[in-house]
Amino acid sequence: MAYEQLASEIIEGVGGSDNIISLIHCATRLRFKLYDDSKANKDVLNQNSEIIAVVESGGQFQIVIGNQVGQVFEALQGGSVSTGRIKSECSQKHNGAFALFIDIISGIFTPLLGVMAASGILKGLLALAVATSVLTTTQGSYKILFAASDALFYFFPIILGYTAGVKFSANPFITMVIGGALVYPDMVGAFHASQVAGASALHFLGIPVILMNYTSSVIPIICAAWVSSRFETLFNRILPLSVKNFFSPLFCLIIVVPLTFLVIGPVATWLSLLLAHGYEWIYLVSPVIAGLVMGACWQIFVIFGLHWGFVPIVINNLSVFGSDTMLPLLIPAVLAQAGAALGIFLRTRDAKVRTLAASCFTSGIFGITEPAIYGLNLPRKRPFIFGCIGGAIGAAIIGFFHTHIYSFGLPSILTFPQLIPGSGVNSSVWAAVIASFASILIAAVLTFFFGVKDELPVDESHVEEAAVQQMDQHVHQ
Repeated sequence: MAYEQLASEIIEGVGGSDNIISLIHCATRLRFKLYDDSKANKDVLNQNSEIIAVVESGGQFQIVIGNQVGQVFEALQGGSVSTGRIKSECSQKHNGAFALFIDIISGIFTPLLGVMAASGILKGLLALAVATSVLTTTQGSYKILFAASDALFYFFPIILGYTAGVKFSANPFITMVIGGALVYPDMVGAFHASQVAGASALHFLGIPVILMNYTSSVIPIICAAWVSSRFETLFNRILPLSVKNFFSPLFCLIIVVPLTFLVIGPVATWLSLLLAHGYEWIYLVSPVIAGLVMGACWQIFVIFGLHWGFVPIVINNLSVFGSDTMLPLLIPAVLAQAGAALGIFLRTRDAKVRTLAASCFTSGIFGITEPAIYGLNLPRKRPFIFGCIGGAIGAAIIGFFHTHIYSFGLPSILTFPQLIPGSGVNSSVWAAVIASFASILIAAVLTFFFGVKDELPVDESHVEEAAVQQMDQHVHQ
């Protein structure tokens, strides 16, 4: 089926282009915001042979497409569907504070997931190269590749300034400049000077500036972008049309940049530290229980879109501590669902189911689990449950060994190199690798013996989806 035809059917299924507020996409899903959800025909969309599933969560109408989501997204754009920007008058259309939070976080981070995963994988490969003495940290090749892997994270305030500006219906280039001010070399230098002198080296209108290091930070620029969007709306309303194009950005910069350095940044940084240390305290109470809970529940969170609430915690941990303990717990949760698909592949004699299961296993170990979940495991119930059990056991083992990850990634076998610390491979890394593959084995064995009780007819949509699953996608949602 041509992508243009599928795009047309999707537009009709969500209630027409006039019902669409905005559209973004992640690695496998189209994420719509609709004026009226009741106009969307979920049953018709689910019957479409090119659609894996339809999920309503976090104030979004999500259509799971699979690896061709980028091409379908482009076809939808060609069909005059506006994308990415939420109209301000509808920005409060949510089902509660938590749904609003999930919507904001997903809108800000979704456009960056691919490059975030790529940067993290490159960092992991460089760590592996250093650990195996293929490269040294003093070589030019290492420094150039490390710059490529670290640039996104170092300049996070600038990058997030753009996506947050878009999400808050502000001029994204104004919010990018605000983010740029936070990591401006003179300001970073002033922070380091204050660390040596033991006092603030800067004042603004006689007010001492509490200097912070905002490189790799997340929360300050998101808060600053929201404040800037409020001021921009005000200035655009009261300024004459002939001057607002340059006076509105001028006033935003004059007000928001100092306000960020004086108030927003320090308060947001304090909240970041509070969040990081709060998570660390919970984790240290019982890493094993943390692993059991996260490993068992992660794919359930993904199904309902609740996993977005954990993304800022992971990134914030990396910014504050330089490492994170939550993300390693999620690797077995993802791989175990692929293991359940492997169990179905080994047990079933249905040729169509075997074709689907083989494809789902391949894509699942690289982090794309939607085909396995929606096409195989959930319809049969037990394989999904066994996948959650395998994920829980594997994550509990990882928690017991206190495995850390040192760059952001999306859980799959490709994130293993990111577990390597600067000192080289240690026992916690091997424990994570062994536990993750054990989760595959546990889920596969349980599914093989107890999970395929009755053969269900295969939905042709999932067979067709399986045929196009490729290993060139390395991100999960």
